[in-house]
Amino acid sequence: MLVFLKRSIFQGALILCVCLILGSVTALAQPLDAGEIQITHLEGPQQKGRGYQLVYLVNASLAVYWRFKTDFENDFVVTNKFIQHHRVISQQAQQVVTENEYRFFSDQLFRWHTSIDSDRHRLDFKLLNPEQCRQKFHYGHIQMEAVPQGTKVIQVAYFDFFGAGLWARYPWKGGMKDFLTYTARWEQDTILRLKDHYLKAASPD
Repeated sequence: MLVFLKRSIFQGALILCVCLILGSVTALAQPLDAGEIQITHLEGPQQKGRGYQLVYLVNASLAVYWRFKTDFENDFVVTNKFIQHHRVISQQAQQVVTENEYRFFSDQLFRWHTSIDSDRHRLDFKLLNPEQCRQKFHYGHIQMEAVPQGTKVIQVAYFDFFGAGLWARYPWKGGMKDFLTYTARWEQDTILRLKDHYLKAASPD
């Protein structure tokens, strides 16, 4: 039972990891403070599975943050404590396929398809091999928009796997809130560390 509970909880971590490599509802209307992270539970499609909306700010312009999010050939993703390995399988025009190995699921390779919409600053992602990863489905999007503080990130995902409801409602360390908060904080810190690099990449010659 303990092994099942541990695996079910850590399965939820994968929902956020995809967003690091590349993440529908409307943006929350409430004002967002610089250090605030907003998490909203969502019902799964057709009452199946679970979902969430995550909203947070990053201290970088939209142009810089967009370069950061669409740099699929990066090596910073593995500094996240949940990701063991990451590689790009293919990239053609606005379509990218990546493969991830996670520290708590080293026997599974997760293949993600990401569609890039540069005009709308949006990424749509979907797990290509859910059955091999013990999931029924997993998809979502990340919407980015410029705000005075930098960039607002609005991330939505829907997922279903054995134990998904338990993970989504688990209020302590290892639950959905814990993983979402960790990942948002990690990304806020990472873009600050790499901002100068992507600032140069986003600037015209």
